[in-house]
Amino acid sequence: MALLGQSWVVWLHFFALSVSVRCLSRRELFPYGEEVGDRVLEQGDSKLERISLQQPLLFYDGSFSSVYVTTNGILATGEPTEESDYVDKFPTSFGSIAPFLADLDTSDGVGRVYFREVSNPETLLLAAEHINRGFPEDDEFNPTHTFIATWEDVAAHQETRRGDFLDSKKNTFQAVLASSDTASYAIFLYPRDGLQFFVTRAKGTHNSDLELPAKAGFSKGSITYFLWGASEGQSYPITSSNVQSVKDLYQNSNSGKQGVWVYEIGTSPYFSNIASGEVSAFPEDPDTTQEETQPWEDRSYDDEVTEFPAPAVVEREEQQRVRYPLPENQQPETKDHYGIPKLDLEGQEPTGAKEPHRAEPYVLVQPVQFQPHRQQYTPQQPQVVVDVEDEFDVNVFQYNPGTRETCSNSRHKCSNFADCRDYSSGYCCHCRSGFYGNGKHCLAEGKPQRMNGKVNGRVYVGNNPTPVEFSNNDLHSYVVANDGRAYVAISSIPESVGPSLTALSSLGGIVGWAFALEQPGYKNGFSITGGEFQRKAEVTFLPGNERIHITQDFKGIDEHEHLVVNTELDGRLPEIPAGSTVQIEPYTDIYQYSNTVITSSSTREYTVTFPDGRTQTSSYQWRDTITFQDCRHDDGTRSIPTPQQLAVDNIFVLYDSSAQLMRYATSNKIGSISGGETTQNPCFTGTHRCDTNAACRPGQGNRFTCECAAGFRGDGRTCYDVDECRESPTICGNNAVCNNQPGTFRCECHEGYQFADDGQTCIDIDECQPSRCHPEAICYNTQGSFTCQCRPGYRGDGFQCASESTKPEKTLCQRHRENILGTSSGSPPRGPRPIPGQYVPNCDDHGNYTPLQCHGSTGQCWCVDRNGQEIPGTRSERGVRPPCIDSGIRPPPPVGPTPRPDVHPLPPGTHLLFTQSGKIEHVPLEGYTMKKNEAKAVLHLPDKVIIAVAYDCVDKMVYWTDITSPSISKASLQGGDAIPVIRTDLESPEGLAVDHLGRNLYWTDSMRDRIEVAKLDGSQRRVLFDDDLVNPRAIITDSAKGHLYWTDWNREAPKIETSYMDGTHRRILVKDDLGLPNGLTYDSYSSQLCWADAGTRRVECINPNQTGRRKILEGIQYPFGITSYGRNLYYTDWKRDAIIAADRTAGRENDEFQPQKRSRLYGITTAYSQCPQEALEWERVELGQQQGTDECMVETGSEEVACAAAINGNQQQPDSSEELPAEMSETQLDNELHEQPSNGTESAPVQACAEV
Repeated sequence: MALLGQSWVVWLHFFALSVSVRCLSRRELFPYGEEVGDRVLEQGDSKLERISLQQPLLFYDGSFSSVYVTTNGILATGEPTEESDYVDKFPTSFGSIAPFLADLDTSDGVGRVYFREVSNPETLLLAAEHINRGFPEDDEFNPTHTFIATWEDVAAHQETRRGDFLDSKKNTFQAVLASSDTASYAIFLYPRDGLQFFVTRAKGTHNSDLELPAKAGFSKGSITYFLWGASEGQSYPITSSNVQSVKDLYQNSNSGKQGVWVYEIGTSPYFSNIASGEVSAFPEDPDTTQEETQPWEDRSYDDEVTEFPAPAVVEREEQQRVRYPLPENQQPETKDHYGIPKLDLEGQEPTGAKEPHRAEPYVLVQPVQFQPHRQQYTPQQPQVVVDVEDEFDVNVFQYNPGTRETCSNSRHKCSNFADCRDYSSGYCCHCRSGFYGNGKHCLAEGKPQRMNGKVNGRVYVGNNPTPVEFSNNDLHSYVVANDGRAYVAISSIPESVGPSLTALSSLGGIVGWAFALEQPGYKNGFSITGGEFQRKAEVTFLPGNERIHITQDFKGIDEHEHLVVNTELDGRLPEIPAGSTVQIEPYTDIYQYSNTVITSSSTREYTVTFPDGRTQTSSYQWRDTITFQDCRHDDGTRSIPTPQQLAVDNIFVLYDSSAQLMRYATSNKIGSISGGETTQNPCFTGTHRCDTNAACRPGQGNRFTCECAAGFRGDGRTCYDVDECRESPTICGNNAVCNNQPGTFRCECHEGYQFADDGQTCIDIDECQPSRCHPEAICYNTQGSFTCQCRPGYRGDGFQCASESTKPEKTLCQRHRENILGTSSGSPPRGPRPIPGQYVPNCDDHGNYTPLQCHGSTGQCWCVDRNGQEIPGTRSERGVRPPCIDSGIRPPPPVGPTPRPDVHPLPPGTHLLFTQSGKIEHVPLEGYTMKKNEAKAVLHLPDKVIIAVAYDCVDKMVYWTDITSPSISKASLQGGDAIPVIRTDLESPEGLAVDHLGRNLYWTDSMRDRIEVAKLDGSQRRVLFDDDLVNPRAIITDSAKGHLYWTDWNREAPKIETSYMDGTHRRILVKDDLGLPNGLTYDSYSSQLCWADAGTRRVECINPNQTGRRKILEGIQYPFGITSYGRNLYYTDWKRDAIIAADRTAGRENDEFQPQKRSRLYGITTAYSQCPQEALEWERVELGQQQGTDECMVETGSEEVACAAAINGNQQQPDSSEELPAEMSETQLDNELHEQPSNGTESAPVQACAEV
């Protein structure tokens, strides 16, 4: 009974807890309305009324006998100033108590504001209940008077304009002031359906489209001094500039009841600051509490921001949303915060409730309001918290205002190229000379910049009721920073929307603003924001009034020195027919600046030339709002910049239907609004001809000098990258690796280590976490790793332990072998012997059939599957051993270590990836030298036989084939799980290649005798070749030139073939003097195709144009896979169980690496730290420097399959004997670009494109 009683106590505890956090309903507000004696504030846009109090209100260190009730969601202890002076600002210059400060409106009978002072026992008891629940450790508080103000169904003020419609959202909330002789408290109540909007539009000439989140908090008001004027008094913000913090008003609590917030706002005779309630609506799990950290504290400056579950239905201001009729099967469904259709979980409310019950989803987020401990000093500003669905803010970094941080403990939060400076209220980061940015992110002056991102959303075209969906479309940009040229490309754009997107140049125009060429005394966007900002643009096309919204979150510079951006599109575009071209004349935009907001608007014209030659000129209105965060501690840098003018010319827009690419290009300068250039110095006109990695330094008159950017050396006309890792080998310290990058370098900890709090020192990770080892094993942490050891009485590797009494059963091969040996009559002295001439199977150490079986009498050999059955077409003559793979064999639990099947992040730098049965391993390269002692496994799949491996340098993904499933899978080398790509209709996938430009996957299947292609996610799968193939194995791509190569080790007629990547122009490249061509690689720098032949025992190379075939190595043993890196070739050898390195130019082996586990090595590939440079060169060539088009689509009946580009691969393919056009160097390209006319025509300098 005692135990039963305890269980009831526990159950009642959780029941009480669940009741305490239930959403607040309207019937639980303090009674209000005229029927209970409330007075009603005059209806209108901005009304107020002064009310005398029977019991003085204690607020901060003052006592007030009256308060003002206002329309705009505040109670004031002093007369409010003009609405325009406070509605968009906080703290206010007068004393204010703000449950929901916003531009509210009760005009035209919409909503009411009720108020009254009351001291009846029921009201006092309810107020005391809320307060004492929120301050459980304090003495019980019993008020003597309360003042209640209720805003019921108030609307946001709206200025009706052409094309807008009035919003129907209404808000209801309540503020209660409870007082005694010694203390006053404020109670804010927000019912579950009470807050339906969270932002209002600012009033003003230049920022009428700016949406400002509502504010909640307390302000003492300005303090006036006799001699020194006025200064800002104490304040206590509850919300931040983040919309989620406003939503948390009804989602969370500091009083233990969701939607109810309590604060001690005044005491007598002494007072220090506002005190917050201490009970969250969602108690913390004591087991997960590590330390006392306040919700607003920012321990990482910007690297760790709080995110919240984004609701499936975005709660936006309705007037900002473009709505069009959807097909009946696409009508939206109301869902909760997790995308699940809402269900009525609580039933209807009791009779008498003001409104029908609306079931709300359970909220599982932690409170983010400012909640200090009662005795703790409360900062004047809260920490800004990021909301991923926020309409206004972005994931920008914040200087923590919650607690004063200094450079001594925060210096590592600045850029490596910035200095940290302490100020009275905190610290700020400042980019050093030669760099520009906001201190958190700094870039070298003059250095080109790349940008990567994704595009999502939906766009309607013309009158089509069905939208075009964008789902993670790749966006890439390349900026020549020293002359302001910006190129933007977006991939996978269908033809149904592509031509219409040519009118939306604003989509790429933000990049031009960010990196515009700066005139003297002016700053571009990156200099101000550091690349961390949110951009919201609204574009309205005339005369059809089509409207589209663009939201872009710029997240700063990533570890590869690339700017990262996410783009959302929502709206409608006017339809532009396919085959049309769009011309946009040069234009200028004026940008208005504040400390955290930048706005601009203009009207532009564009001309459409239709396929029949007709032209039509239309216009569009464009409004832009950019929000960002600066460092508030340095008053010297917080002065509001004067307006600036962005001048844009050389505008080029193009939709490439064959490649499904949308391209924008502009040339940008930022300077004075007076127009014109203040100087004709080439540094400010962009005509300096400095290297693209150099900064132009102006001198007297038209003189200038070119100075290589930081991280580069040269005379400024030509600059070369500095390899900091080679020049300073110890620059990254112990247990770290240095990764050289163009113009800079990056340090990363070795596997098993992580950065300490200083962000620089690498310390050991304790890997002995739960479930690391077998339950019957002990985990021992070691430096950079760990070991598992089975307990006494068990055997195994520690990851898999079994009782020592367990005996394994005999395998099929072992029984087969015993049966044959048992047929011999008698038993010779040395054991059983087979009948002469009879075949006896060979079994490996684990009892499985070896993949190669040979007849002892005839000398013939053949390959078998897991059941010992011969694979057709593999039987060879005496003395020749076919290259068999462990087809379908599933290895037993190995004796050695077998970690869990997951991915270990690959250290930075260039690596060799190779496969060995059930794992993929890596060997780091330092120059061309294999760093053997740092070789480790990247991926463990102990029940698989992994054959081929390929690497995608764009997404840092590794792809592999498994012949046990069989299947093709992938995993991110940054860490994560294995993801299946192809799992059906495979038998023995042995060759694999990634086209990193076309984003396609190619593979061979030696059992099905075919070659296939699909997108990298496995979609749009298609058979390229299924004829004239016997044993296809290796396959590789030349993405830059659009060629495909593969081997076929057909015993009768081995060959190496090639085709375009769309499957056309197939031909035999090599057919003479081949044996068993297993491995194949292509070096794009030397244009050499090399292969490893296990039959001729040679490594050979040839130019793909069938010239210059030469032998690199002879007399090797049994090669399988091969890859190239620079002048070296690396191949795997079955007999040597090793990776062998060979100098291709010298024709000799120079190194060998044998993994710790001695077994067959299969596929091998090179994992580059960055995509090969030919990717950029190809992009530039593909944009028009060479005469050719991108034949990326192959007709397949009812569907299209994407293939890669083939230069000159249009209707007339080049003859097999023709040389492919040479790639242009970057210098040649820049010369070509500078020589183009600048009138905005198609010959404008836009032939360069973003890196794919």
